[in-house]
Amino acid sequence: MAAAMVGLAGCMVGPDYVRPDVKAHAGYASQALLETRDVTRPAPALDTWWSGFDDPELSLIIGRVMTQNLDLAAAIARVDQARAAAREAGAQLKPQGSLDAQVVQQYQSTQSPLGELASHTPGYKRTQTLENIGVGASWELDLVGGLHRGAEAAQAEAEAAEANQDGVRVMVAAEAADSYFQARGAQERLRLAQQQIDTEAQLVELVKVRLAGGLATSRELAQAQALLLQARATLPPLRITLAQQLNRLDVLMGAAPGTYAGELQAPGATYAVPAVGAEGGPQMLLSRRPDVIAAERKLAASNARIGVATAEYYPKVSLGALLGFETLHSGSLFSSAAFQPQAVLGLHWRLFDFGRVDAEVAQAKGANVEALAQYRQSMLRATEDVENAIVSLAELESQHRELTDEVAAHQQARDAAQDAYKGGAVSLIEVLDEDRQLLSSRDQLARVHADDARAAVAMFRALGGGWSGSVEGTAAVAQR
Repeated sequence: MAAAMVGLAGCMVGPDYVRPDVKAHAGYASQALLETRDVTRPAPALDTWWSGFDDPELSLIIGRVMTQNLDLAAAIARVDQARAAAREAGAQLKPQGSLDAQVVQQYQSTQSPLGELASHTPGYKRTQTLENIGVGASWELDLVGGLHRGAEAAQAEAEAAEANQDGVRVMVAAEAADSYFQARGAQERLRLAQQQIDTEAQLVELVKVRLAGGLATSRELAQAQALLLQARATLPPLRITLAQQLNRLDVLMGAAPGTYAGELQAPGATYAVPAVGAEGGPQMLLSRRPDVIAAERKLAASNARIGVATAEYYPKVSLGALLGFETLHSGSLFSSAAFQPQAVLGLHWRLFDFGRVDAEVAQAKGANVEALAQYRQSMLRATEDVENAIVSLAELESQHRELTDEVAAHQQARDAAQDAYKGGAVSLIEVLDEDRQLLSSRDQLARVHADDARAAVAMFRALGGGWSGSVEGTAAVAQR
């Protein structure tokens, strides 16, 4: 056994972790689309991307989310648990000490085996007091590195929990901004719808005047009233969207719905979508995306778990010692006669278990293969998110420019048609048709403007923006 201990000492079972080389392209396939964007605002820092919209209300909301969100609080608690588990695993490598003391008083049965023998002894007393106290220490020798591998796995899992916490931070910031822009978009569409309602109401009054003078028909009045009712019918869905997004923002800020809704009832400041920097290409996602970092740390933990399972093939040796006192005579506990030191050398070796260790090792290796696939998949999904976000952002901005020109053209045509109708040159049908087209294009422009901001938020989220950790520091952790 001594020879085996000497031979095994210093060994570390299981494979040493090497971070896999994930092949990433030098740039994004849609990178050229970002260069077509006509923006004047510079790209903000990824940690605080929301400041790039230059909207104080948005910054206030995200500040509250970062300090009050309950999902983030739960993620922080999970990090505390993982760190504690890592400290516990590290403590397994060190000796453990304990203090035990006991005082037992009993009235012994003379019918028991011990009582029958002792009762015939001169001076026997049935009332007995047993006192003992001892200080013990034990230490499991990590001969093959199983405990080291366990500590390594726990540390990697703690780092994965930290990355997941950063992922929650990215998620809640993006969700808050997305809900905010949906709410602002609904408010703008409500404002435009009310303007359209006012315009249609004026048209109805104009038709009534012309009808009284014999210059219009009842059919024209009914058509004008129908268009007014159509404009009013657009209000309820927009009010529903606005209420839902305001409630969502309150929940993201860790408050009951309605708590902060009053602050957003007034129209917000005009916002502009900032530039988005995607320098570094897909390779940057390895050190910026929290989900990719977490997947890599979980892969490292699964690699270490192979060593933990493999260590079961080898014997476990432990050392123990006890310095204690024990006596049946009160008042003589700390006497030399009551002193009883002990030394223990323990050995445990699973020699025959019908392949259980083989199964445990195979399970650990399978989990490692699964973690590797998940790590590679997380990188692919991250790249997919960025590609989709680039396309959405660029195309929505292109659509926004086209709709701006379309609204201007419809406004000019509608004004000309109304003037011609007043002069009797065209029928009301033409005015109503221009009204419908103008209402549709203005509403679509307001929706696309909000969607454009939401696409920028999605782009920042895809790039892993929203957490203030050091990219260099995270990369160094991931390479361990």
